[in-house]
Amino acid sequence: MSDKILNVEGDEGQSIPLIIDSPHSGTEYPLDFNHQAEPSKLRQAEDTHVNELYEYVSSIGGVFIEAKFPRSYIDPNRSETDFIFEDLNEKNNSISEIKFNPTIKSELGIGLVWIKIPPNGEPMYKDKITLKQLMDRVNIYHRPYHKILKHTLNETYKNYGKFYHVNAHSMQNQATAMSDQSQGTTRPDFVIGDREGTSCHRKFTDLIVDFLRGLNYSVDINYPYKGMELVKAYSDPLQNKNSVQIEVNRKLYMNEETRKKTDNFKILKKDLEKLINKIKKEIDEGYL
Repeated sequence: MSDKILNVEGDEGQSIPLIIDSPHSGTEYPLDFNHQAEPSKLRQAEDTHVNELYEYVSSIGGVFIEAKFPRSYIDPNRSETDFIFEDLNEKNNSISEIKFNPTIKSELGIGLVWIKIPPNGEPMYKDKITLKQLMDRVNIYHRPYHKILKHTLNETYKNYGKFYHVNAHSMQNQATAMSDQSQGTTRPDFVIGDREGTSCHRKFTDLIVDFLRGLNYSVDINYPYKGMELVKAYSDPLQNKNSVQIEVNRKLYMNEETRKKTDNFKILKKDLEKLINKIKKEIDEGYL
């Protein structure tokens, strides 16, 4: 399945309860974005090429889902409520069907809709967006993405009695002014997020961490990224509904300025294919 919102691969031939989604690798910018950012700066919000790093999963019986739209336009990895009403060109909060409940992400300008330009936080828009513009983005992009992911996870659970969901992302090598870390902080090769053990069984987290460390990558857990809406929304490890977030450092596979792949891209892709095969093996053998 493929449309202007997302692409789904492997759903018709699924044979294992493994789903990987890439919500931030979209590069098709809607014509009504109306931002005032330089394209090269705006692209720093993208998890560029992450879709290519993980698409292999559909060839071994899993399902792969990727967004086509950019997360700076609207972010599927945020709750619909993660926005500050005062950042809209509206005066009457009662007219909104959404009761906004912003997180630190909105305070940083990177909530449901980004209102700041990376990496330094200049205003994204000359004029604030309206509630109608926000809701159009929610209805046309955000909700359909969640609908497909939720359906895929539910069907997997119905067929297998469990699911293992990997929410795939990439991170800048160093924290910027728009991060909740100190600017300039260097990140590890990977950060694995399971929301402090609440979104998946620890053995799933440990399998990923141990495997990557065995390949000599540096790996941290839950800091600075523990997982956001897509890991939180549909997981319940007590019911064998497991979601984990994987953040990979962009320095491992691309030039952060040009967004072009480096020679190491193929090496990283092969290592992630090995990880996916390891997860499949553990599922097949009943460890997971």
